[in-house]
Amino acid sequence: MTTMTEASVREFKMPDVGEGLTEAEILKWYVQPGDTVTDGQVVCEVETAKAAVELPIPYDGVVRELRFPEGTTVDVGTPIITVDVSGGAAPAGAAPAAEAPAAAAAAAAAAPAPQEEAPSVGSGRQPVLVGYGVATTSTKRRPRKGPETPAAAAPAAPAAQALQSELNGHGGAPAAVDRPRPLAKPPVRKLAKDLGVDLAAVTPTGPEGIITREDVHAAAAPQQAPAPVEPAAPAPAARPAAVAPAAVSYDGARETRVPVKGVRKATAQAMVGSAFTAPHVTEFVTVDVTRTMKLVDELKQDKDLQGLRVNPLLLIAKALLVAVKRNPGINASWDEAAQEIVLKHYVNLGIAAATPRGLIVPNIKDAHDKTLPQLAEALGELVATAREGKTSPAAMQGGTLTITNVGVFGVDTGTPILNPGESAILAVGAIKLQPWVHKGKVKPRQVTTLALSFDHRLVDGELGSKVLADVAAVLEQPKRLITWA
Repeated sequence: MTTMTEASVREFKMPDVGEGLTEAEILKWYVQPGDTVTDGQVVCEVETAKAAVELPIPYDGVVRELRFPEGTTVDVGTPIITVDVSGGAAPAGAAPAAEAPAAAAAAAAAAPAPQEEAPSVGSGRQPVLVGYGVATTSTKRRPRKGPETPAAAAPAAPAAQALQSELNGHGGAPAAVDRPRPLAKPPVRKLAKDLGVDLAAVTPTGPEGIITREDVHAAAAPQQAPAPVEPAAPAPAARPAAVAPAAVSYDGARETRVPVKGVRKATAQAMVGSAFTAPHVTEFVTVDVTRTMKLVDELKQDKDLQGLRVNPLLLIAKALLVAVKRNPGINASWDEAAQEIVLKHYVNLGIAAATPRGLIVPNIKDAHDKTLPQLAEALGELVATAREGKTSPAAMQGGTLTITNVGVFGVDTGTPILNPGESAILAVGAIKLQPWVHKGKVKPRQVTTLALSFDHRLVDGELGSKVLADVAAVLEQPKRLITWA
């Protein structure tokens, strides 16, 4: 049998798919021994403590061996797949597709010990991730299970290459192929794939020829009218994840044990570290948000916000950004090593999101610079991407402040724990119709309770109180968004 040290064989090692992460779990293999792969083709999906990420192979060849079966947690730097790049047929000893699971399991037992570093792969290029590295060329990906209509993969015209690279999450210039690749953001591409819509056949209505979610729905409507198609199950549901208690099959057992890993493990460690590192202080205020709710209804009819996510959370986020502008000292972090307070002159606004994989906190980069329509668009993309389980590790790094909306669960308020490295977190309770004294009379009004937790090393009670009072004042009188902004 040919040895793995031959020049014709390349070992693809588990890369660091986040920032300093040490391990990742293989969720799904998209190839099997004997399959032909091309440079940039996605070969597997892995889950880290931060996100689920697809891994592309950085060279052409034939898959020789899958080193680990699905569900295995692998250290960064450990070879996970070997590929014969000699250009010949699949090696004689390669296991057929039907025998792949058994072969992969056997390979896992014989896998070499993890190395201390993850050196560059055989071609001399560092492994790159979908959405983080070089642009992929037109590839022959092995079809996934379920009905799909693959979108045409092709480069944009030179003038639009930079925009397409940003929208598709890739850097570098696309390779020359037959026709331009439609411009669409990753969540929109995922929606099109789920609905069986070919993006090349969709008429874009977004700026600079970008295809929007509404364009995809419009294209899908006539296809689904004659023969309704059962929508594909959301991607996160197919992944091994922390099992919710309601989903556990007890089978008569008195106890069920669920492994702590992935997002749940990272969340637990982060929350314990935050609770016992930063001295938390939480303040509360109950506020009449009737005028804000009326403004939300009006903005939904605004032509500049058509098709965007307009809800109370949007105006609450804007109110917090206004409060930060008026009280910039709240936007800081504590540098324990240097014994310094780091004042941030930008706001990366985190939005806590409950997903099937657990709690994640992606953030909107430079939220302070965004107009209301831009903030609405960013918020919609953040929520859609989180629900689809495609939030990238980069999207969860560098947050400065966070909002958690516990009101969506019918909860009045809470004492939120700081996201590690941040100075404050705002919890928003349920908005309910309650009796309220308004202009000297008791009337039914829309009321909610806000809770602001902050790091008392950074933020004194006066500063924290001013920030919370400013947020409440804006929500009570939303015209202050204009006078205070």
